[in-house]
Amino acid sequence: MKYRSLEACLVDLERHGQLVRIEDEVDPNLEMAEIHRRVFDRGGPALLFERVKGSPFRAASNLYGTFDRAEFLFRNTLEKVQKVVELKADPALLLKQPSKYLPALLTAWKGLPKRTGFRKSRFQKTSIDKLPQVVSWPEDGGAFITLPQVLTEPPGGKQIMHSNLGMYRIQMSGNQYLENQEVGMHYQLHRGIGVHHTAYNQSSLPFRVSIFVGGPPSHALAAIFPLPEGLSELTFAGMLAGKRFSYARYRGYIFSDDSDFIITGTIDKNLKKREGPFGDHLGYYSLAHDFPVVKVEQVYHRPGAIWHFTVVGRPPQEDTSFGHLIHKLVGPMLPQEFPGILDINAVDAAGVHPLLLAVGSERYMPFRDKRPEEILTQANHLLGSGQTSLAKYLLIAAHDPDHRIDTRDIRGFLRHILQRCDWKRDLHFQTNTTIDTLDYSGSGWNAGSKLIMACHGPVIRQLRQDLPLLSIPQGFGKIEMAQDGIMVIEGPGYQDQETGTLHVKKLISALESQNLDGIALLVIADDAVFTSQNLDNFLWITFTRSNPSHDVHGVHEFFEHKHWGCKGPLIIDARKKPHHAPELVPDRATTEKVDRLFAFGGPLAHLE
Repeated sequence: MKYRSLEACLVDLERHGQLVRIEDEVDPNLEMAEIHRRVFDRGGPALLFERVKGSPFRAASNLYGTFDRAEFLFRNTLEKVQKVVELKADPALLLKQPSKYLPALLTAWKGLPKRTGFRKSRFQKTSIDKLPQVVSWPEDGGAFITLPQVLTEPPGGKQIMHSNLGMYRIQMSGNQYLENQEVGMHYQLHRGIGVHHTAYNQSSLPFRVSIFVGGPPSHALAAIFPLPEGLSELTFAGMLAGKRFSYARYRGYIFSDDSDFIITGTIDKNLKKREGPFGDHLGYYSLAHDFPVVKVEQVYHRPGAIWHFTVVGRPPQEDTSFGHLIHKLVGPMLPQEFPGILDINAVDAAGVHPLLLAVGSERYMPFRDKRPEEILTQANHLLGSGQTSLAKYLLIAAHDPDHRIDTRDIRGFLRHILQRCDWKRDLHFQTNTTIDTLDYSGSGWNAGSKLIMACHGPVIRQLRQDLPLLSIPQGFGKIEMAQDGIMVIEGPGYQDQETGTLHVKKLISALESQNLDGIALLVIADDAVFTSQNLDNFLWITFTRSNPSHDVHGVHEFFEHKHWGCKGPLIIDARKKPHHAPELVPDRATTEKVDRLFAFGGPLAHLE
């Protein structure tokens, strides 16, 4: 299906029973987000809000709300784009299977962006305050654009293929932004836009930016996609849409012909203002920090424009489907991008970047005792490249022809690792390094540590299924099993690092004389029942609330030639720390109001 506009997409979804129109007026301040989350949690349809309080524009969300619907949006193009990516990963396929891969060349050529003349009649003007002011969480610093497509070019750029289209959240209101004159833009200098920012710092030219909202659903997806080197986001958007990305140049800015909204402005190279807080995809607030400011020149919209937004929070959320599509499309590039790596999974339930699972290859030492060697090189490659460099915990297993290892089967992958990892040898730390800016578990903003757990070889322990009888120090509480070999102990409240470490040492001292056979990992949590209740809870608590260098301990731990290890179970202290960002909790009054909307006889009861 070739969608010429966001509205055409919504009409198609409605025709196939995958969209619901909400005709009652809905408040964009918390209420729309709560409705969206409620519908998403039920695997429900895309939503079209017909009357948005305080705005003349309609709004749509949850388009990508299920994996099936995300694939449905691109049902006529997904396979064609897969072939292009496969061919880019291995150009020899064109010679080996010409009938299968020749059409990919046509797909790529048809995806090239197309310049048109600017037509004033296509757009009308509005202002920032007239846009739907969507606030997702109670402590958010203001209203945010959550699905922006931010386009920049290098200084003096006239080649559209040198542009960067990225997704960097935009704060429209709140804090110290001048109403209708400024918006905040959250990005780091290592991003694509950051390369342009650095170049403009050395230039006297104004740093112009175009912010698109809406348009065909492939445009938002292209802005967030980690594309292979040499593949333009605009070409990708065109290929996936089955329609070339159509653009015009006007007053020094790029205009997307198919966008619903376009905000033009100039990034002030010398000005930063506080952006945030913002409820983010780790399930916590990213706190207020200084980020670049866009001086707004003009806001345009097409007639009948629809505001496209999403709601982020503790995963899974709608953006989980982006990860699904990324894996589906970019998977064939893995051997080219990371030689020896066969599979990776940035675990959504753990907040994506805190936990990365990988399967690598041990190919060169077949006659030695099996131990992690080559996969350590591959692990360091992952931690030194692109998006995977943001991983905090990297669990990597060597490919085993006798045991199928699937990074999507997270329980099975954990079992494979815990059966084989030798904690005396297979733990490798990187300390005093950078971590994801949104992860507040570290020793400072954008500062923390990383841990590689690597395994290659036979099973060295059988994982216990039942709870052992243990004597634990006063202050520790319930003990639960999260899965075979993983035990969760409820710890005393964490006050500071000194007392927190003292608690762990007392626990270790008590455990060292007890039988812990079959227990490979012990997690200290504030609520053992919640943490062990399901896999998602375990992953979220364990990997978002711990900093490896500070919070990983072990029974019978030791140092040997600067290498740390332990002879008994590994311990991860995943209690909340005072410096952690607050977790996301819905506003109670809004929740109760939305409860009434969904109740029998309410205007949204049909969505239950």
